[in-house]
Amino acid sequence: MSGHSHAANIAAKKAKIDAVRGKIFTKIGRELAVAAKQGTDPTTNSKLADAIAKAKANNMPNDNIQRCIKKASGELSGANYETLTYEGYGPGGSAVIVTTLTDNKNRTVDMVRTSLRKHGGEMGNSGCVSFMFDNLGVLIIERTPDLEEDVIMEYAIEAGADDVITSDDAFEVRTSVQNFSTVRKYLEEKGLSFFEASLQMVPQNVITLDENAIVKFRKMIDALEDLDDVQNVYHNVDNAIEE
Repeated sequence: MSGHSHAANIAAKKAKIDAVRGKIFTKIGRELAVAAKQGTDPTTNSKLADAIAKAKANNMPNDNIQRCIKKASGELSGANYETLTYEGYGPGGSAVIVTTLTDNKNRTVDMVRTSLRKHGGEMGNSGCVSFMFDNLGVLIIERTPDLEEDVIMEYAIEAGADDVITSDDAFEVRTSVQNFSTVRKYLEEKGLSFFEASLQMVPQNVITLDENAIVKFRKMIDALEDLDDVQNVYHNVDNAIEE
């Protein structure tokens, strides 16, 4: 099992997450509430169980998680939120996919398009870059001295995972979308905790941008992630996070 890991440099990712933790909690809270509208019991609602796992991976307190779930029968119950995905291009020929959760499609598409154009990107048609990505379940486990690579490999194989990619500071377990919940539960039962746990669009190949392009690209990603309606931004740039 081998390949390119987009989980490299956990320290840099942690710093970025800490800087915008409040906004991340707000975005995950919306996911929790919307998922819970299909049922507030995670044992029978796999989407809610996956959303809870994502919340825990981002260190969201249990009280916050339960409060968001309760909102499913409160303030969000009457809102008509829908998931919309936009594709486009960034500086240096980079590929970008933006997933949103919105109650106003016109507002959201305008904000996404503006953020792209302002930083040297451009909105594309549906399917223009998604063929360059795979929709996968991704479970990232921070590498510590007491976690042996052989053990992680064994657990992943037993759980039915498709791949394990190791880097200096992480183990990245990849699964099919269909097996994600099953693999996540198995690894949790083995006592593992996750730095990330979610369904993601993973690039089949990555590119490295030059000094000028990467500055514009990072500003573009920050602008997109700062939008309230944007849930996730996926791309194929391997030097996106500033170390």
